[in-house]
Amino acid sequence: MTKIKIVSIAAILCLSLTGISFAGEKESKETKIARAVSAAPASISDKATVMDMDGTILREGSNGWTCLPGVRPLDGDMNPMCNDAVWMKWMDAMNNKSDFSTDVIGVSYMMMGDSSAVNNDDPDATDPKDGGVWVQEGPHLMLLMPKAAMAGMSRDPFVGGHYVMWGDSPLAHVMVPLAANKKVSE
Repeated sequence: MTKIKIVSIAAILCLSLTGISFAGEKESKETKIARAVSAAPASISDKATVMDMDGTILREGSNGWTCLPGVRPLDGDMNPMCNDAVWMKWMDAMNNKSDFSTDVIGVSYMMMGDSSAVNNDDPDATDPKDGGVWVQEGPHLMLLMPKAAMAGMSRDPFVGGHYVMWGDSPLAHVMVPLAANKKVSE
């Protein structure tokens, strides 16, 4: 072997071992807080409670908002969100697979977008090849409202503007994209 090949193999091996050693390390509290508060404007996130995905409070807040460094039930999810109290009730319903309804508006920010694709019609779908409409969201807002207020709104995430996600489920909400959505291949 030439010196260049040996050096290249050694460099790749070192980088691989370095990646393995860091992969198992836990994130610091500060890293999780920084990611969580990136989900909303500072006027909201600076005074929001920051809660880890397991329910641990990472930072107490004072404005009634809760920011999460990732979204349950997706373990390892790195998509931060900031929710008002209505959305936190929605999150509880989603995690516990229970019914949800509201007679008031709820607001959630996901300004960093969502790296995982979801089926726009079925909150329980897991296979992007199931024939459903799958979308990967960029930065967006989400709104909860009485289901009657969603009547007549588009359910097409690619038509432009706001649309209803999971419209036939108790978890129905309005998506407000702040950048173009990405269509996931079927």
